[in-house]
Amino acid sequence: MYDTSMQTNYASGDIEEPSGSRLGTVQGLAAYLIWGSFPLYFKAVAAVPAPEVLAHRIVWSGVFLLLFVFVTGKGTELGKILRDWRSIAILGCTTLLISINWLVFIKAVADGRVLESSLGYFINPLVSVLLGFFFLRERLTALQKVSIALAAAGVILQTVMVGRVPQVSLILAFSFGFYGLIRKAARVPAVAGLTVEMMLTIPLAIIYLVFLMARGQASFMSGDIGRMDFLLAMAGVVTAIPLILYGAALNRLRLSTMGIMQYVVPTGHFLWAVLVFGETFTRAHLVSFAFIWAGLALYTWDTFAVIRPATQAAGQVEG
Repeated sequence: MYDTSMQTNYASGDIEEPSGSRLGTVQGLAAYLIWGSFPLYFKAVAAVPAPEVLAHRIVWSGVFLLLFVFVTGKGTELGKILRDWRSIAILGCTTLLISINWLVFIKAVADGRVLESSLGYFINPLVSVLLGFFFLRERLTALQKVSIALAAAGVILQTVMVGRVPQVSLILAFSFGFYGLIRKAARVPAVAGLTVEMMLTIPLAIIYLVFLMARGQASFMSGDIGRMDFLLAMAGVVTAIPLILYGAALNRLRLSTMGIMQYVVPTGHFLWAVLVFGETFTRAHLVSFAFIWAGLALYTWDTFAVIRPATQAAGQVEG
């Protein structure tokens, strides 16, 4: 869905809110609201097979991001990445992970499983903490351990009570989590990094689209230019605009502020699924989501328990 290379770490130690926080709040909320409304866009293109939608998203996002990079004078950043084979190798791995994440999400929306996808993005922050523990040797607090246990209990309960493993949720959460973990090692600017990821996959996406056209199976430009052609071409704008807004907000707000705001995304998906798309929300779903929401609440509480003393200490030093 959105670029986890810029995912927030609540306990990152940032204390003071940067200047321009009001504008940053507007930009951050706008980014998260757009991401939270992604099910509406992908539901609109649900008649198109998910692999074709993914190919269009890659091609049009790449075109839009390349234009943005050069118009804003960020071509130097892009050039540095392209000359660094280590970064290219890392971004090759993240490209595969984000492609899997995007494809599964697109398919989930088309199949009416937005509720399950929202579950994946709710547990993603806790999955990221777990991956940090195993791969980066980051220490877990007692509350973080409890929050992860609650999230695991929620997934297990849904498996038992609903009668099937929430595969979409787990694939989205772990592909997203590993994407952020590996992307962090690249240490590249988010927009330039995503541009390179799209550049790595554009050739394959174009070959696939040409193959579909040659066989008369393409949805794009299959007749008179119409609504679906426009929607598919808009995939680049839909992908890039919230990323750009997020990057701008990140420069104006504390990471902890951005971290709390990120729950707008799965909450939006949840509301679209239940209130608009009419997906079934049973008592079993309520119980499993309650466990996961409780885990997130504990995690958020623990985060502010870490940040608050640091903020007070900073205030005393300034005084």
